[in-house]
Amino acid sequence: MFAWVVTDIAPLMTEPTLRCERADEALFGMRVEMLEERGDFVRVRTHYRYEGWVEKHRLQPEGAATAAFAGAEKRVMHKRLADLQSEPRVQGYALATVPRGAVLGVTGRRAENGWSEVLLPDGRAAWTRSNYLRPHVTSAAGVPEEELRKNLVNAAWKYLGTPYRWGGKSTLGIDCSGLCSMAYMLCGVLIYRDAKIEPGFPVHSIPFEQVKEGDLLFFPGHVAMYIAEGRFIHSTSHQGDEGVVLASLNPQHKGIYRPDLRETLKDCGSIF
Repeated sequence: MFAWVVTDIAPLMTEPTLRCERADEALFGMRVEMLEERGDFVRVRTHYRYEGWVEKHRLQPEGAATAAFAGAEKRVMHKRLADLQSEPRVQGYALATVPRGAVLGVTGRRAENGWSEVLLPDGRAAWTRSNYLRPHVTSAAGVPEEELRKNLVNAAWKYLGTPYRWGGKSTLGIDCSGLCSMAYMLCGVLIYRDAKIEPGFPVHSIPFEQVKEGDLLFFPGHVAMYIAEGRFIHSTSHQGDEGVVLASLNPQHKGIYRPDLRETLKDCGSIF
């Protein structure tokens, strides 16, 4: 049985309780498979094959109420955080508030002032500004390598300044692998959600000498996205520069050089 996420985020916990480690987050409008119920929690599997325990109230099981959303053309929220309004104007009340990466249905209705009507998984309709929405990309097939590399870096860059959150994957808070996996997902590529190369996913190991923009740098328990000339973007809990920041493995880059990471680089990964 499947369900749709109907809250801004749905934390995936390692156990059926909130008093444990947060493993991941599914975002508004994502579809998950329901595997097991225990009390107020459901163990779910995401479309990128990650599992965890979610509070039941954050999910809308598939059924008549979700049929319109399931069949609708999809868009992705591009804005860092946005209210979905009751009417196409800022004075409307918010039916939901969603982060970047949230999946929405579209009805095709537009208001003359630059708003679009969207469908929510529970069947309700709401309004958001049209320029907040981007195509729901589910494949990178046919995208030239150079273009895709730039798209990946641009997607990660939009999270700059986001606070660090262990297990986070939204603009409310994100961790290292959440940042990299979301950047790839927004470009139509599903990679493993944790900070390692996992068989069965498209990232494969490459020498550091072959690393280009959009590739991944792996450290013990940490992952970052390479940009150029030793620079990379990552989400870090490192004291003094917590959150999504620019850093470098190049000692010439004063202020952002991370000698500790340069010394512990253990692998590099690419989908190309």
